[in-house]
Amino acid sequence: MAKPSHNANAACPCGGPKSYPECCGRWHEGPLALRAPTAEALMRSRYSAFVLDKLPYLLATWHPSTRPATLEPNPSDLKWLGLAVKKAQDQDADHATVEFVARSRQAGRAHRLHEISRFVREDERWYYLDGDLS
Repeated sequence: MAKPSHNANAACPCGGPKSYPECCGRWHEGPLALRAPTAEALMRSRYSAFVLDKLPYLLATWHPSTRPATLEPNPSDLKWLGLAVKKAQDQDADHATVEFVARSRQAGRAHRLHEISRFVREDERWYYLDGDLS
């Protein structure tokens, strides 16, 4: 199955006001790759990576202590519909949480993923640690 592509001039999948290359794309590739400056920016870039099947990015930004060995690409009938960030909060300089809702549709059925994700910063780089589903 071919990876989904994204029009460089289109809005970013994360719902931000900038185009994909100016928003999450800069964290996915290029000189700023893997260097999202905040936990929220990392969470948004990970959502965009899920939408675009950027599995190596997802694995690289997942903390080694909780990272799965592999990830599967999106099923062909899955469509991501949008992201809403409810709350982003720093616990201290190296720990943060981001509460979000991601909506999708698969096989004609709507799905809603509501998670409070935990992030940790090590060596000046943010990682997704884990999350609690609501």
